[in-house]
Amino acid sequence: MTTPLARRECTIPLVEVAVTEFDLACLPETGAVFDRLLALRPAQVVVDLSGCRHIDAAAIGLLLDVHRRLTRADAVLTVRDPNPRIWRILQSARLDQVLPIVAGRTPGADRSDGSPAPGPDRAGSTPAGRAAVPVRGLPGAASAGGPR
Repeated sequence: MTTPLARRECTIPLVEVAVTEFDLACLPETGAVFDRLLALRPAQVVVDLSGCRHIDAAAIGLLLDVHRRLTRADAVLTVRDPNPRIWRILQSARLDQVLPIVAGRTPGADRSDGSPAPGPDRAGSTPAGRAAVPVRGLPGAASAGGPR
């Protein structure tokens, strides 16, 4: 009798995505990006909202759905660096009571020497080894209404 080989599970430790538009109009594309990211089975997903100027209830619903899916996989969703207006919206929706919302750097992303890992600077660039993933124009992203 032959026993099947144990499948080796690979996990991506951290996936970061920068979101600049986060509302109902962008939801199909943004949702498709998150579906692709979650297929990588990351241990942590960080959504950088430092460049985001608007968020609505549909986007909050998507964040909650991603949080639920990651929690089922023993992974974590963190929202990073929302501006004060977005922060108030997230607090009003009580999202801060459901998942981590942090300012600045990624939690748990410290360097081996104990110093914090750099986060993206205010000019929008990212440090080496990190990539900002624009939702618009991402190859293979689904779009309900096509490009705007």
